Amino acid sequence: MAKSDPKKPQGKMSAYAFFVQTCREEHKKKNPEVPVSFAEFSKKCSERWKTMSAKKKSKFDEMAKADKVHYDQEMTDYGPAKGGKKKEPNVPKRPTSGFFLFCSEFRPKIKSTNPGSSIGDVAKKLGEMWNNLSDSESSLTTIRLQN
Repeated sequence: MAKSDPKKPQGKMSAYAFFVQTCREEHKKKNPEVPVSFAEFSKKCSERWKTMSAKKKSKFDEMAKADKVHYDQEMTDYGPAKGGKKKEPNVPKRPTSGFFLFCSEFRPKIKSTNPGSSIGDVAKKLGEMWNNLSDSESSLTTIRLQN
């Protein structure tokens, strides 16, 4: 996996993330020696957040909005987004596999016998038919369909 750029700005924080951060700071001030159980701490914070009034939440919403503006500014200063690799347009396509040739041959037949079936059901049926062919039959079918 590629390493991320250390100069890239950190992601913007949500109002809830700011709230959890203040909860953690409060907990550390009250109990500096006590280790925190993450699951228990998260449950308590989420309960407090759910019961908190909109007026108190607005403080954290403002912090999140300010952080978003700051993050957006840092991202514009950081540089434009880099696009993925472009495919070479002149590269020849790979030959169609035997299974795909088989599917293109038998799909209309299965659709006509089962008109109400979904695309997934047709694909499952084609897969079953292909797997039920012996190796010699599947190779002969592939050769016949390629010609």
